[in-house]
Amino acid sequence: MHSLFDNIGDAALLEVLTAPTTPTHRQKFSRRDAALDPLLMAAAVASGPHVTRNHYHHDFFPGVPVPITDYKEIKRPLTYVSRQAPRRQRIQQGLIPEESKENDDSAVATAAPTKKRRMSVVASPTDTARTKAVQNAERAKPVQVKCMARTRIPTPHGPAFLHLYHNTRDNKEHLALVIDSAQYADAADAACFVAPAIRSRSLDAVWDENETEMDRIIRGAYVGQLSADSHHASQPSTSKHTPIGNLPPPLVRIHSECFTGETVGSMRCDCGEQLDEAIRRISQPVTFDAAGRTVTIPGRGAVVYMRQEGRGIGLLSKIRAYNLQDLGHDTVTANLMLGHQADERGYEIAAAIMRDLGLGEGPNQGEGVRLLTNNPDKVEALHKEGIYIADRVAMVPRSWQARDPSLEELAHAAGATLIGGQAVHGPDLDKYLRTKVLRMGHMLPLESSVDSGV
Repeated sequence: MHSLFDNIGDAALLEVLTAPTTPTHRQKFSRRDAALDPLLMAAAVASGPHVTRNHYHHDFFPGVPVPITDYKEIKRPLTYVSRQAPRRQRIQQGLIPEESKENDDSAVATAAPTKKRRMSVVASPTDTARTKAVQNAERAKPVQVKCMARTRIPTPHGPAFLHLYHNTRDNKEHLALVIDSAQYADAADAACFVAPAIRSRSLDAVWDENETEMDRIIRGAYVGQLSADSHHASQPSTSKHTPIGNLPPPLVRIHSECFTGETVGSMRCDCGEQLDEAIRRISQPVTFDAAGRTVTIPGRGAVVYMRQEGRGIGLLSKIRAYNLQDLGHDTVTANLMLGHQADERGYEIAAAIMRDLGLGEGPNQGEGVRLLTNNPDKVEALHKEGIYIADRVAMVPRSWQARDPSLEELAHAAGATLIGGQAVHGPDLDKYLRTKVLRMGHMLPLESSVDSGV
């Protein structure tokens, strides 16, 4: 009977069950399953090399199947490369003493603990000196400017032409507002004008041999009145128009950006008023004597608008300086307390823009300019840049004009700013004007009421 069973364990079990008597001793039966369960083997192989027979079903709940990882896609860890020079080289450069050791305990015990800085972060003295040398070399180079666009802007004082400039000194977009009736003259009518046109040479130049006439017109290099029926591109011109007789030089104002004074009409300063007054005065007709006869021509000149907020310290520092002024300090002291100079403005870019417009080239090359300013530092800075200033024209504050009956002829029309044409009064403005006269040397006779009021 046993020969019918291939499995010895099955035969033994059958004998126990069919025996007439119960065996008196406990008999140990061999395992009926295979030594290695094929199901477990298949599960282990399918789960990956990290799961073995001993790890199978150790979790109470079934785990999330983990995909097979492709080790070729794993990025190698970043390696750190030291930027510190070898010790021998650092000793030669004098960065560390020659007798000291990096692991010397006695030096650590006797010397006071100091905060070490990573050599890979802190620039070496050689690099710092090289950086300063590069910066000084860049400042030594002459500033180059290029007028990128020009368009007509109607203002309450008359039409003006806005020029936008790029330069090689900073990333700011400085502006020039040109007021000149000769801008409307065609090429054939330009000779009929008494005064030469104030035009940008870089704008009228040929930028590309493949540029079209429409390319030039779109950027503003056109002559005459631009309209749907009339559009003529300008041509580069090297000829200079010689002014006649006693033609007064054009009025020019170098104006620094002031967001608070020009946008919301802040009465902490007179910047918005000065911008509006400069445009108004440049737009006034000019009368002069030419060959024994009186000639009157439209006003001409320019406002060079520099993006130098807060006398060069920026809007953020300017707002903080206002808080210091509310604490009792004046505008100069507030700048110094913030770590700035009283005036951090530069006029190299402004002078380059004036040269591009043909302004202030000197009596031998052209006509000079009449500078609208009370600031002696501005006059000196433009002189150093080679700008010929034929005359300085003072800008009397409107609040002072209202107090002086002798200045009634300077009555003005409604202004272009929120301050408008009204004379502005206030303790903040009086304190600001007094500080500019007493501490910054602005060339204005100080009013007795202003001098004693603050």
